Amino acid sequence: MINYIRKHTNLPEKGIKNTIELLKEDCTVPFISRYRKERTGNLDEVQIGQIVTFKAQFEALEKRKKAILKALEEQEVLTLDLREKVTKAPDLTILEDIYLPYKKNKKTKAETARKNGLEPLAKIIMAQRNNEIEFEASKFLNNTIKNEDEALEGARHIIAEWINERSDIRSQIRHQLEKFAQITTKVIGTKKDDEKAQKFRDYFDWSESLGRCPSHRLLAILRAENEGFIRVKIEIDAERALSKIEDRIIKSNNACSSQISIAIKDAYKRLLYPSLSNERLKLAKEKADDGAITVFSKNLKQLLLGSPLGEKRILAIDPGFRTGCKVVCLSAQGDLEHNETIYPHAPQNDSAGAIKKISSLADAYKIEAIAIGNGTASRETEHLVKRVHFKNDIEVFVVSEAGASIYSASKIAREEFPNYDVTVRGAVSIGRRLADPLAELVKIDAKSIGVGQYQHDVDQAKLQNSLDTVVESCVNFVGVNINTASTSLLSYVSGIGPKLAENIVTYRNENGPFKSRIAIKKVPRLGGKAFEQGAAFLRIKNAKNPLDDSAIHPESYAIAEKMAKDRGVAIEKLIGDKKELDAIDLSKYTSDSVGVLTLKDIVKELEKPGLDLREKAKVFTFNQNIKSITDLREGQLLPGIVNNITNFGCFVDVGIKESGLIHVSNLADTFVKDVNEHVSLQQQIIVKVLEVDVPRKRIQLALHN
Repeated sequence: MINYIRKHTNLPEKGIKNTIELLKEDCTVPFISRYRKERTGNLDEVQIGQIVTFKAQFEALEKRKKAILKALEEQEVLTLDLREKVTKAPDLTILEDIYLPYKKNKKTKAETARKNGLEPLAKIIMAQRNNEIEFEASKFLNNTIKNEDEALEGARHIIAEWINERSDIRSQIRHQLEKFAQITTKVIGTKKDDEKAQKFRDYFDWSESLGRCPSHRLLAILRAENEGFIRVKIEIDAERALSKIEDRIIKSNNACSSQISIAIKDAYKRLLYPSLSNERLKLAKEKADDGAITVFSKNLKQLLLGSPLGEKRILAIDPGFRTGCKVVCLSAQGDLEHNETIYPHAPQNDSAGAIKKISSLADAYKIEAIAIGNGTASRETEHLVKRVHFKNDIEVFVVSEAGASIYSASKIAREEFPNYDVTVRGAVSIGRRLADPLAELVKIDAKSIGVGQYQHDVDQAKLQNSLDTVVESCVNFVGVNINTASTSLLSYVSGIGPKLAENIVTYRNENGPFKSRIAIKKVPRLGGKAFEQGAAFLRIKNAKNPLDDSAIHPESYAIAEKMAKDRGVAIEKLIGDKKELDAIDLSKYTSDSVGVLTLKDIVKELEKPGLDLREKAKVFTFNQNIKSITDLREGQLLPGIVNNITNFGCFVDVGIKESGLIHVSNLADTFVKDVNEHVSLQQQIIVKVLEVDVPRKRIQLALHN
């Protein structure tokens, strides 16, 4: 396993070995990367994640090898040479090629021919020494095989199967598919004018190298095929492929070689090409999936680590026209204190009443910030709010509504607010997102948040696993206030999970806030292992021991306290005192289990314990003169917010219904390999309008530097 992982990752052997040991001890990736740096050699989360991935791959390969060896033993065909080939197979593709001749295919043309006694004839042909092959074929006639042509055809079916089972030939065709395969598409005639098909019209007649086809394009092509608008083919030079097979097999120029040539064409057309071209397309799809999942994961991470406003009293508005704007007032802890509906827009147009109501609510609930959802009527509501004369300075934020409707109708929302309808829950979610995006967004299925590309077309299990990993990473990176966190948020803490998260919340409701980290052990079923894995990621605000509100692990409290004692100060005085902390000689505190890496982390955390590493939320103002796509003009410079990132560019909200696209070619003057190196999700930028297509509602932008 270690050699396999080393080969695929180039990570040091010791780090791999120790990481595997920690994983076997049920340690989580965030815990290993943060608190076991000495054992891993300071591997980060990404590197440890690679070890997890290739460990699983290796285990799957070994499991398949055992199953194949068992099947071969049962067939009584397992020789020492075959056992060695199976055991040494480096991947599943080669392993399945080795096993292919021994798979039981009872209904193949070759198996029928064998039952008719034609295998000896096939062997004679393959020997390529007999020029009287029709005479030889006449010896195999029987009640089923009526003439020489039928005998030769059956023999060719057996030969075609032998050719198909040769791993060297399969490797040769794979190589050609990898290097030269073209993906071509044609529109299905009856679908050409279908309105739904028009978004795929670029692929009505398309051809390009499969190896160079970008992930987003391949996924679009495959979606168009799945929806029945186009046909897709994978093509290589068949003549070249057949020639290379013939070079490997045909060694004579007689009647036998003619039969083999026919069998080669049959094997290629009927067996090799369909199987291997599908395999190649599947691999390309998997690569495209990985690309799309990577984009989605990067976007999700940026969104989850978005700037929080913090514990402020927030008035949140879910805007609307006919049904009005739902208004809620939240406490600094995010609790719902008041809700009602105002009708400032058409058809009621009660803007005066709405302004008066917002003003009175802001006074009554001592509101410090206002959050407005960015959906329908968002700009109109923002304009209205900015007409309100508040007694105090109140910042106004426009907040993404993506996924809010999913949350408001969810089981989590119903449990949180059983006595309120979906509109109230949606408004609460908008307000809480401003206070802490991470704490609120973890309640929503990540696939519903609306970032990324083609998330419904990729491998769903792989996508879910990747997104869960991102959420877990973000939650543990930031840390969680155990006394205010929801069950959803707690469930992503290292070592906790959904059941223990429920137990924590139940215990908290019954016994009041946790006063210390040690008290966490009183939660039912939260044992030593869960405490070890999760305690350092759980924060206790205003605890008696200030270390309980830090990322320092309880197992290292004694070290931090000894540092304070050696400096002649209380731990409370050492915290935040950079001069004292810089004077600490770390070499005095090293041991077999604690090294300089851990000690540096302890000192760094003592400087600013429990610090939220995310930037604070900043107010953003769109160009107030741009109200619809028809207001846009080429050459305009506009403020915008990046609201989605894909492999082909990023989408930008410029304050209207339609988002504009900055294509990769317009992100920089040089080649752009990774869009994320130039922009990030929710980043506030200035864009230049390049082109406006009003009928198609498309806006082309460029990043203005």
